[in-house]
Amino acid sequence: MHELSIALSLVEMASAAAREAGVDQVQAVHLRLGALSGVVKDALLFGFEIATADTLLAGAKLVIEEVPVQVYCAACGAPAILPDIQHMRCPRCNTPTNQILAGRELELVALEYEQSPAVVAV
Repeated sequence: MHELSIALSLVEMASAAAREAGVDQVQAVHLRLGALSGVVKDALLFGFEIATADTLLAGAKLVIEEVPVQVYCAACGAPAILPDIQHMRCPRCNTPTNQILAGRELELVALEYEQSPAVVAV
């Protein structure tokens, strides 16, 4: 299950970003996941839960935005979302296409956390 190693990498990157921002506890990690990324969403969610144990991401949610496959159709001269990733054909004109515009993403997009209140010395 390579999703666990991906989850460990996500936790490492998110932890580094959180430490750099002075964050003590991350509440959610936002990720864009393309349909052609080769990553199984449920396995990644499971691996993320394991990978966050004893880190500043412990208990954080992994929020995944699923990105569909978008191709460019030369015949139509326009982009199109594929309804089925098994058939790389324009859904409008049925022309085969191999120009992928989106759908391979595996991107850490954002972290959610609560800002600690500033301590004011009196």
